[in-house]
Amino acid sequence: MKHNHPRKSRLFVLMILAAALALAILAGFLFVFCRSAQKAPKGPVKKADPITAQVKRMTTEEKVGQLFLVTPDQLTGARVTTAGEATRQAIAKTQPGGLIYFDDNLKNPAQTQALLKDTRQIYNDLGLPAPFLAVDEEGGEVARVAHNPAFGVQNVGDMREIGRTGNPAKAAAAGTTIGTYLSGLGFNLDFAPDADVLTNPANRVVARRSFGTDPTLVKNMSAAEARALMACGVIPCLKHFPGHGATAGDTHAGAAATDKTLDELMQAELVPFTDVNAYAPMIMAGHIAAPKVTGDNTPACLSKKMVTDVLRGKLHYKGVVTTDSLQMGAVTQTTDSGQAAVAALQAGCDLLLMPKDFPAARSAVLTAVQNGTISETRLNASVTRILKCKAKLNKTAKLK
Repeated sequence: MKHNHPRKSRLFVLMILAAALALAILAGFLFVFCRSAQKAPKGPVKKADPITAQVKRMTTEEKVGQLFLVTPDQLTGARVTTAGEATRQAIAKTQPGGLIYFDDNLKNPAQTQALLKDTRQIYNDLGLPAPFLAVDEEGGEVARVAHNPAFGVQNVGDMREIGRTGNPAKAAAAGTTIGTYLSGLGFNLDFAPDADVLTNPANRVVARRSFGTDPTLVKNMSAAEARALMACGVIPCLKHFPGHGATAGDTHAGAAATDKTLDELMQAELVPFTDVNAYAPMIMAGHIAAPKVTGDNTPACLSKKMVTDVLRGKLHYKGVVTTDSLQMGAVTQTTDSGQAAVAALQAGCDLLLMPKDFPAARSAVLTAVQNGTISETRLNASVTRILKCKAKLNKTAKLK
């Protein structure tokens, strides 16, 4: 007769229990692993966009500041040739997205380089996104830098003469010349090239500034110059949508309009603004009215039909849209600074250039955002486009 051994029996039972426990743990692990695998997204994990994250971190005041591009004199109330404590305090208070400089701000190369370097440093010290440092340097009659002999740079001449060559390489060479001396001074945004098609022989506003009367030529020339500027580290800005060449009036002094229909504009004036996303990170909406398109005499930069429906919708433009100077008569004769700033944003513009009364314009936009007249989504869309444009300039882009 066999006898049972209690010790061996207990050991056997413990071994069975241990094995069962191990199997249970393994099964649980496999279950969790499989469920996780099922839930895991297919393909590579998409990284969060740093600019989207940056916009989320910004205050409303910071975001509204990004919408404005003003002169340093508007900030301080005095002529600016150096970026000192007054400039620092004004930037800290209003946080503008950029500054534009004119002849009186620019004395010579050393002074200009120091002015722009010190301005960039102020933005950096304050933890603000890097600023646009802009100038209106088309060449020919519009040349804030080249007109001053102290800078010793070549004035490339009127675009009319370059256009007459019929050679886009000439426009590219002009862009390289301008871009080289502007970037060397510290500028990163040039309100050029002029993409107006001169369809009205009586026009004197852009007669010398336009590449010519042929839409395809103007498109090719402005594209070549824009690409050359960008290659030098300077953001180009095509202007003046929907085309100043069909007008007779001067928007600096007052109203100017084209009597063309949208179909007619599409055949000529709008050709240089079509299919430009690859080389035009910014377009300037002018103050030209187009009543046969919009049904009224609203300047283009204040018209939703022109900016949102035509430029963004029909022409599929995705970059930054800036207004022309909001100090010009075509705007100020009928609209105050606050109304113009809000209307431009409602129209679809992103940058508000030189409102006549900057504090009033900034206050009006802040109020419009706070009371919902301009939604947070709409504000974020403009700020995102502005920061993405700045990020194209690796030397100056800075994420907070």
